[in-house]
Amino acid sequence: MSAEPTSPLHQTPLHALHLELGARMVPFAGYAMPVQYPAGILAEHRWCRDSAALFDVSHMGQLQLRGADAAAALESLVPQDVVDLPVDKQRYAFFTNAQGGLLDDLMVTRRADHLFLIVNAGCKADDIRHLIVNIGHRCTVVPMPDHALLALQGPQAVTALARLDPGVATLAFMTGGEFTLAGASCFVTRSGYTGEDGFEISVPAPQAEALARALLAQPEVKPAGLGARDTLRLEAGLCLYGHDIDTRTTPIEAGLAWAIQKVRRPGGARAGHYPGANVIESQLTSGPSVKRVGLTGLERVPVREGTAIVDGHGHPLGRVTSGTLGPTVHEPVAMAYLAVNHAGLQHEVYAEVRGKRLPMRVTTLPFTPHRYRR
Repeated sequence: MSAEPTSPLHQTPLHALHLELGARMVPFAGYAMPVQYPAGILAEHRWCRDSAALFDVSHMGQLQLRGADAAAALESLVPQDVVDLPVDKQRYAFFTNAQGGLLDDLMVTRRADHLFLIVNAGCKADDIRHLIVNIGHRCTVVPMPDHALLALQGPQAVTALARLDPGVATLAFMTGGEFTLAGASCFVTRSGYTGEDGFEISVPAPQAEALARALLAQPEVKPAGLGARDTLRLEAGLCLYGHDIDTRTTPIEAGLAWAIQKVRRPGGARAGHYPGANVIESQLTSGPSVKRVGLTGLERVPVREGTAIVDGHGHPLGRVTSGTLGPTVHEPVAMAYLAVNHAGLQHEVYAEVRGKRLPMRVTTLPFTPHRYRR
């Protein structure tokens, strides 16, 4: 029997530039993406923490919801306050299913005449279908495959980007605006996925390479790939969809209750009326039976995704969802789901790695402090 033909990988508008820069390309969510450049993941991670790193995140889904009812319509699918979101303010949100599980997490920005959404690459086709089927009669869903998305992250990101348009320096965390960068009309938000100050830039695809080159010409900026993006977000305690959160985890178990505003909680003016509201509201009131926690290793051995976590007697307690040797914190860090009676701070548990039990300690998240510009 012949093997099934594999679909060719999609390429982002920066594909040729990645190859020129010597990137090692890997398949990711149906795209050929740079996992690292010649300097390596460790150097890219540290450069982002100290200066400014440029990431190509054009594989993510960008779309608009248009129509007078768009905000109220979106609220029927997410437990966030979208109706009261001011113009050019951004909010973290998530789609839920009937069991209270997470279909995807996303960013929503209120624009003057529409909502701008960024969804995960692996979920974007399902998300667009979900929106059209459930609220397509209330608003117009407009995918934006003609736009690239760049993330400039790190403490010097504002210095570098402000050379192209000084106005970006006025943005606060989780706000956005229109700016002209290297001749391109871009929508820029002050946000990101590294725990550092930084920006995400939606740019027309034909102008993406010129913008990327203009940014890489700044002395503070170097390219970074998916490898560093993953270690940075893990140290920042940020969830990766399909790993730390998925359809089987609720936002309360995942420690994301902070993202549900008071107006959408029990007793709030617009409580409920989204998929799984009964499950999520019950957990908000009574607490979940399991929760996402941070773990630090007491021995210098990285603990990877899927590793079983047990107690001192070998009884199973949970599983690791993300893990690495933290380049900034210089110790093994991981996130895991544990039964709440074993999830207290400083509680000691054990990771089963190649027949050995490695001691780990429950700790606060994030592992390294966020440095957003509030």
